[in-house]
Amino acid sequence: MNTDFGYGMWPAAVFSIGLVFFFVGSFMLPTRRREWRSMGLFAAWIVALFTEMYGIPLTIYALTALLGRAYPVLNPFTHQNGHLLVALAGGSIVVWAFVMLLSSVLFFGGVAVMARGWRLIHMVQGDLVTTSLYSRTRHPQYLGLFMIISGLLVQWPTIISVTMAPLLIWSYVRLARREERELETRFQEAYLTYKAKVPAFIPRMRRRPSE
Repeated sequence: MNTDFGYGMWPAAVFSIGLVFFFVGSFMLPTRRREWRSMGLFAAWIVALFTEMYGIPLTIYALTALLGRAYPVLNPFTHQNGHLLVALAGGSIVVWAFVMLLSSVLFFGGVAVMARGWRLIHMVQGDLVTTSLYSRTRHPQYLGLFMIISGLLVQWPTIISVTMAPLLIWSYVRLARREERELETRFQEAYLTYKAKVPAFIPRMRRRPSE
């Protein structure tokens, strides 16, 4: 196994942060103050995560200091062993491949869901959308964001990212609820009927028999 120190790669950190912001910002560009607050929290989360992924492995420093020789791998500061799920499996290549596959599916699947939701909204130009992805979930763009967050957590869980993730997700849940109150006022009975049939985030994979 490679024993090189796998950190201090700041260009990779900056590139990765920029890439995530490009994907998310392309389909969820904030326009209101409350949207900027949630996006600011997401930005802080992303910067913290990639700082540890490529720059300074604070979580690994903390865990190796705490566990000492009980840490499950001999070379904790290689980049492969920086994946905590891989380290817990003793540096298994199979686990590493699974982590990379699962995190990639969640990340790029989330981008695809966000992109599709964004296109549907802009196609109707202000009307209520209830078809395609919106017939499965009321907030596909936020669902896509949650998938991206989950994918990054699978790939590189850290003390900071795991601690902040529930707060980050909750901020977008609150934002979605505020948006729904506006939609109820605007579309009234039409939105209330739609809301009663379609879940907020977790998609309903099968249609009801009456639909």
